[in-house]
Amino acid sequence: MPSPTTAVRLIRRRAGEAVFLRVAGPDGARNRQRIHSTPGPRWFAPDRPVRRVHGDASMFVGGLAALLLQSLHPVAMAAVAAHSGYRGDPWGRLHRTSTFLAVTTFGTSADAEAAVARVREVHSRVRGRTADGVPYRADDPELLAWVHIAEADCFLRAHQRYGRHPLDPAGCDAYLADTARVARALGADRPPEDMRELASRMARFRPCLRPTAASRDTARFLLTDPPLPGAARLPYALLAAAAVDLLPPWARAAVTGGSGSAAERLPGPAARAGGHAVTRAIRWALPPAPPPSPRG
Repeated sequence: MPSPTTAVRLIRRRAGEAVFLRVAGPDGARNRQRIHSTPGPRWFAPDRPVRRVHGDASMFVGGLAALLLQSLHPVAMAAVAAHSGYRGDPWGRLHRTSTFLAVTTFGTSADAEAAVARVREVHSRVRGRTADGVPYRADDPELLAWVHIAEADCFLRAHQRYGRHPLDPAGCDAYLADTARVARALGADRPPEDMRELASRMARFRPCLRPTAASRDTARFLLTDPPLPGAARLPYALLAAAAVDLLPPWARAAVTGGSGSAAERLPGPAARAGGHAVTRAIRWALPPAPPPSPRG
């Protein structure tokens, strides 16, 4: 019979493997080894804030919050609903997104540039119209800017609340400057490079943000009917409540809108306590990244 220490290690390993498989997919381990261990220059040095933020378990909360916030842009949501396949293949979309973030944050410059080129090529083919007849294209610099701003805002909010080592004000500005590099490479229009610019751009987008039938459907899918086994439902509910609580009050009301989900009903202090519990558990379970390769 294994000792208690051995049993805990086994539980930790299995839990970490299960979480990593969900987020990174069946090729995750191979991709992770390549991203971190391939020698060559990187876009970001090891001490850059983007590495601290994107390497922390708080990204689980920030990522879900970003999806909810992004859904409030009617045109961006119409494009996602029509072309992303998030309902038919939600885990595949998560795998692709997490791999892109990992490659551009930690991978070699050559791999980051190739990842950006692949995304731009996909975006160039996505065209359509909203239910109201508004035309859209996925490579629209304004839409790309909104997607980036929502992500940067939520990732940073989550890190400052749930991250192991929150950033100081200069570090927050530096994080936005780091992520702006990736956004510009994707074609986003004037991505913010400091907190002042982020607040200004968010305020300019605010008048066009509103709930729609598609955003409500997305919120129900993410908050009340996620494609998860029963054992994962409670920790996910804590994660979802923390993500909703992370949003600005106006966005929180627009996203939940009487959905009746636990994320809507849980009071703020309880949501934050649950968020701390689940991020600490994920941080404990996930295996450490491979040793980094030299930048040059």
